[in-house]
Amino acid sequence: MAHEHKLAIFQGLLKFKSNTQKIWGVLVFLSLVTAVEVILGIYKPESLMAKFLGMKILNWIFIILTIVKAYYITWDFMHMRDETKALRRMVVWTTIFLILYLIFILLQEGGYVFDVYDDGYIKRDF
Repeated sequence: MAHEHKLAIFQGLLKFKSNTQKIWGVLVFLSLVTAVEVILGIYKPESLMAKFLGMKILNWIFIILTIVKAYYITWDFMHMRDETKALRRMVVWTTIFLILYLIFILLQEGGYVFDVYDDGYIKRDF
């Protein structure tokens, strides 16, 4: 609603996609990313089982693809593309920071719990 005036002014200058085209584009993109995740999850290529920053490369790929899907869903379904640049950056960068922070916490705590079960009591000074 807030953007209707822009649409009326620039309608002659810009060509807009129909909602049907946008929905099909979203469906195709999210389906492709999900298909890649499923295929990697089923086959688990041996070359992606090497460790990188304390975790298998395959797990990093899953995390990155999940973040890409979440970003795209926010961009399309929450209509972030129609908002001002400042609001988009505020929402996206805050979310990315919180996701990276969550990953860091999970890796730290998960590694500690694994070490406790594997070796017994371990004291860690941070």
